[in-house]
Amino acid sequence: MSRPETITRFTGGQRAVHHATAVLMLVCLGTAACLYVPDLATLVGRRSLLRTLHIWAGFALPVPVLAGWFSRTFREDVRRLDRFGPRDWEWLRRADRRAVVSGRAVVPVGKFNPGQKLNAAFTAGAILLMLGTGTMLTFPDPWPVDWRTGATFVHDWLTVALFVVVVGHLWYALRDRGAMGAMWHGRVDSGWAARHHAGWLDEMVKDSDPRPERSVKSGFPDSLDP
Repeated sequence: MSRPETITRFTGGQRAVHHATAVLMLVCLGTAACLYVPDLATLVGRRSLLRTLHIWAGFALPVPVLAGWFSRTFREDVRRLDRFGPRDWEWLRRADRRAVVSGRAVVPVGKFNPGQKLNAAFTAGAILLMLGTGTMLTFPDPWPVDWRTGATFVHDWLTVALFVVVVGHLWYALRDRGAMGAMWHGRVDSGWAARHHAGWLDEMVKDSDPRPERSVKSGFPDSLDP
């Protein structure tokens, strides 16, 4: 069966979750930098306002994901991100994982490659840790001093790690116009999909096959991210 010229990669709801989380994360990192870097703190001023923005953005970070959970397509993507299969391990092992043969990826990974899955796992875990440690720092009374000291250490260094990961994420996104376009308008060219996510492209082509014997279990195609 011939493949379509463009394919829907993300729905409007999925993109909204991503954009809202990205804005909140950038506000958290930006205000954290202004609060902890002396030169920035002096330049920006208004420390109390920055602290308030930091706290509210931090507590709001899980909200977009919780709202997205009402969307079936969002839950499907979460399940994809949570699965690591043989092709994912092969993609990580091979030095030529980005190579293509006859316009298709050498390792036909699914909708998300292993790097994206690891990034999602780290970000989700970091948000939960930041929320927990941030709660202890914002409301210190019930917590022992040793706990608050540990929370400060974890919160500060995790902020540094998140900054590095976010910068790397943006750097990769800006280099890949197809991936960036998918997050803005939701669709990708089938040629891009063949080069970067050939397994997912095969899945989408099979999904559009009108033959009655095509079956889907639990809302997922049979070829879901092996």
